[in-house]
Amino acid sequence: MSEGDKKLPEKLPASMRAKAGRAALNVLGGAVPFAGGLISAAAGYWGEQEEEKANEFLRSWIQMLHDEIHEKEKTILEITARLDLHDEKISDRITSDSFQSLVKKSFREWPAAESEEKRVLLRNLLSNAAASTVSSDDVVRLFIDWLGTYSPFHFEVIAAVYNSNGISRGGIWDKVGRARVPEDSADADLFKLLIRDLSMGSIIRQHREKDYRGNFIRKEPRPKGSSGGTMISAFDRDEGYELTALGQQFVHYAMTEITPKIGYQTGM
Repeated sequence: MSEGDKKLPEKLPASMRAKAGRAALNVLGGAVPFAGGLISAAAGYWGEQEEEKANEFLRSWIQMLHDEIHEKEKTILEITARLDLHDEKISDRITSDSFQSLVKKSFREWPAAESEEKRVLLRNLLSNAAASTVSSDDVVRLFIDWLGTYSPFHFEVIAAVYNSNGISRGGIWDKVGRARVPEDSADADLFKLLIRDLSMGSIIRQHREKDYRGNFIRKEPRPKGSSGGTMISAFDRDEGYELTALGQQFVHYAMTEITPKIGYQTGM
C-alpha cells in the first residue's frame, strides 16, 4: 500500500478509498508535468549535486501538495459526519450551487496550512453554513476571508470578548492568559494592533448603551486629565468592548462545533 493510501480513512469502503487515492495521484501527477523536461534541459548546466537539490525540492513540494490534499479530504469528511443528511433542507443545501461556491472559495483560499486551529474553524464554518440559515452566503464569504486575514491571536481576542460585553482591553489580555508586559513593549504594540484590526473590521467595537428602540446612546467623553498625564494604556480597564452583530454571527458559525452524527476514524 502506498503512503497516500495509508492516509485515506480506513472506514471508507475500499472502492471509495481507491477512487480518492487515484484522484490524489492524478492531481499530484498533473501538478509537476514540467519536472522531467526541466531536469533534462538543465542536465548540461547542472552538476550532479545541483540536480539532487532540485529533486529534493520537487519531492518536498509534492509532499506539501499531498499534505494539503489530505487536509482537505479530512475536512470534507468531518463536515459530512456532522450533517443530518436525512434532513431534506440540508441535503438540498449541500448540493446547491451556492453552497458548492462557498466550498470552492474555502479550498481555493485554503488557510488550514497555517494552523490546525484555522482548519477546525473552517470546518465549523462550512458545517454551520450547510445546517443554518442565520447568515447569508455573502456574510459567510466574508467569514471565509477573515480566516485568511486574521491570526489565531485575533480569534483568541474574539473568543474573550464573546459573552463578556463591556470587557476592557486589560480584561481581554488577562482572559487570553498573557503575562504582564511593559507599556512600551512589542507585545503591547501588537495587542493594540489586534484591537484596531478587529475594530476596523467591524468585528468588535466599544461597548455602547442602547435606548429602548435599540439606538446607541452617545457616550460622554472622558474628562481631560483623567489618565493622569499619560497616554491611554494598551491594557486600559475603563473602556469596554463587545462583539458587533457580524462578530456574534462569526462566533456562531466558526467557533461553534456541530457534534458529529456518525463516528469514524481518519486512519491518521
